[in-house]
Amino acid sequence: MSKGILLVNLGSPDSPSVPDVRRYLNQFLMDGRVIDVAWPLRRLLVGLILIKRPVESGHAYEKIWTKDGSPLVVTSKHIRTDLQLRVNVPVELGMRYQNPSIESAVKNLVAKGAKDVLLIPLFPHYAMSSYESAVVRVQEVAAQVAPQMKLTVQPPYFDAPDFIAALVASASEFLKQDYDHLLFSYHGIPERHLRKSDPTGCHCLKVENCCEIASPAQATCYRAQCFATTAAFVKLAGVPKEKYSVSFQSRLGRDPWLKPYTDYELVRLAQEGKKRMLVICPAFVSDCLETIEEIGMRGCADFLAASGKEFTRIPCMNEHPRWISALENMVTSFLKQS
Repeated sequence: MSKGILLVNLGSPDSPSVPDVRRYLNQFLMDGRVIDVAWPLRRLLVGLILIKRPVESGHAYEKIWTKDGSPLVVTSKHIRTDLQLRVNVPVELGMRYQNPSIESAVKNLVAKGAKDVLLIPLFPHYAMSSYESAVVRVQEVAAQVAPQMKLTVQPPYFDAPDFIAALVASASEFLKQDYDHLLFSYHGIPERHLRKSDPTGCHCLKVENCCEIASPAQATCYRAQCFATTAAFVKLAGVPKEKYSVSFQSRLGRDPWLKPYTDYELVRLAQEGKKRMLVICPAFVSDCLETIEEIGMRGCADFLAASGKEFTRIPCMNEHPRWISALENMVTSFLKQS
C-alpha cells in the first residue's frame, strides 16, 4: 500500500489585516475543543471576543509578519520541504485553521497515490485544544475525502529521546551563556481541560502532586507531559535544579488556567534578583505569535521593567537539523511497520 506523511500545525491568519485575523480567530475559537461549551454560548462568547480582539491581534501579527508571511506557516513549509528531501514518500502539510488547509493536504496525498498515511501533529504534548483537535479534524476530512485511506497517528512525543535531543541541541548555544534562570514557558490551557481529558475522572488536579504519581491519566495529561519534557531536558542539558522553573502562558478569559502564569513569573523572578533570564517554549516546535511577540517582546518588556537586566528568548527548534532528523526517524519507524 502506498504510504504518505501528513504534518499538521495550528495555523495562522492569511495576513495581519483585521478581516483575515477575524476569520482565523472565528474558526479557531469556534472549535468545540478550544472553547468547550455548548454551541449557542460559544457563539455568543466568540462574538464578544471578535469585537476588539481582531484589531489587537492584527497589530501583534504586524510586528512579527515576514515578507513571506506568517512565521509559523513559513517555517512549517520549510520543515515539510526539509523532511521531503530525506524520505522517499510524499510529505504534505496542513493547518488546523486556515491555510494550507488539511483538506488540501489530504487531497494532495490522494493525488500522489498515498493510501497509508502517518499523521504527525506538530504538537509534542497531548491537549484537547491542539493535538486532539488536529487528529479528529484529519480523521473527519479523511473520512469524507478519502474513506479508503488508512491513518496512523504519531503518539505525543513529549519525552521521546529524539525530540528531547533536538530541543537541547537547538538551545545549546544559549545555555552556554551566563544566565541566572531558565524559564520553561508552555502554552497554557484551562484547568477544566485537564479534568475533561482525565480518563480516570479522579486524578488530575484532584490528587496532591498528581503529576508526580503514576496514573493512566498521564497519557492524556498536558500538565504532566510538560513536566516530563522539562525533566528530560534539564537532565540531558545538565541544568542545575535551582536554575530553572516552569510556567504557562497565553491564557484567555477569566476561568482558571494552568499556573503559574508566565507574565507573573517573569516579574516575580526579576524582583527576586534573577537579572539574566533565558526563556524557552517547548510546547511550540515553530516560532509564532506566542513565542516571538508574547514572550520575545511583551515578556521581555515586563521582565526589564521589573528590574531584570538581560532577557533572551531561545528560539523554537524551527528547521534545526536535529528536529528534522527526529521527524525522519518517526517516518522511518512508520515505513518499517509493513
